[in-house]
Amino acid sequence: MIALFETDKKEQDRQSSKGNQLKFERDGFWYKADYLGYEGLAEYVVSKLLGYSNLDQSEYVDYEPEQIEYNGNIYKGCKSKDFTGGWQLITLERLFKQFTGQGLNKMIYSITDHTARLKRMVDEVERITGLKDFGIYMSKMLTMDAFFLNDDRHTHNIAVMVDNRQNFKLAPIFDNAAGLLSDTMMDYPLSKDHIMLIDTAKAKTFCDSFDEQLDIAEKLYGSIVKFSFSYKDVENIVNGADVYNAEIRKRVIDIVMQMRRKYEYMF
Repeated sequence: MIALFETDKKEQDRQSSKGNQLKFERDGFWYKADYLGYEGLAEYVVSKLLGYSNLDQSEYVDYEPEQIEYNGNIYKGCKSKDFTGGWQLITLERLFKQFTGQGLNKMIYSITDHTARLKRMVDEVERITGLKDFGIYMSKMLTMDAFFLNDDRHTHNIAVMVDNRQNFKLAPIFDNAAGLLSDTMMDYPLSKDHIMLIDTAKAKTFCDSFDEQLDIAEKLYGSIVKFSFSYKDVENIVNGADVYNAEIRKRVIDIVMQMRRKYEYMF
């Protein structure tokens, strides 16, 4: 457990449709407190399972579970190392407002065709930043979001990195806290069958279907992410976060294995 204070608290610069977690930074580590359920467990499990994928460790943020004491309260949550290294994160929403005067979300949803929405997003990001293969980056992200049911991926939490000379680079994929049906307060209560709830999860990036987003990304930019984990691997990872009770841990194991069955072609 770590005790954190007002001086460690960070203002929210990335919006979420689900509200904002308490976030802190101290000594090169970021801490996030659970807000609607078990977001910290979701971040931790997703990052550890990505270690069983063909992604390089530099392509995603690694999280560990953490208990946080703040303002007389104890929160479950997670921590991660600061990965910016002197660069600044800039969300795509802010990037587009800065360079075009118009928000990306508004631009995307002014386009009727869903395939054209993703292609326009990718083309414009590459034009503004000079980055190459942003489509491959988006395909990886949308694969992760579909597999792990991240229902809060939108233009305020997709970001690139920029330095003081306006050089850009890809950011490691972060902010998977809304995955694995972690919102038990509003959308996915513990009292309901979590396997049945899987089909109620909706995407937010450029349409509301995870499968449609994934199909479009794979057709445009390729099917890239492959996994190689077993039930025992999932069990070991999830049970490593024993600050969460057994009911929640079993729920997360069940959800991951259900998604493994659904996306068997990724293995």
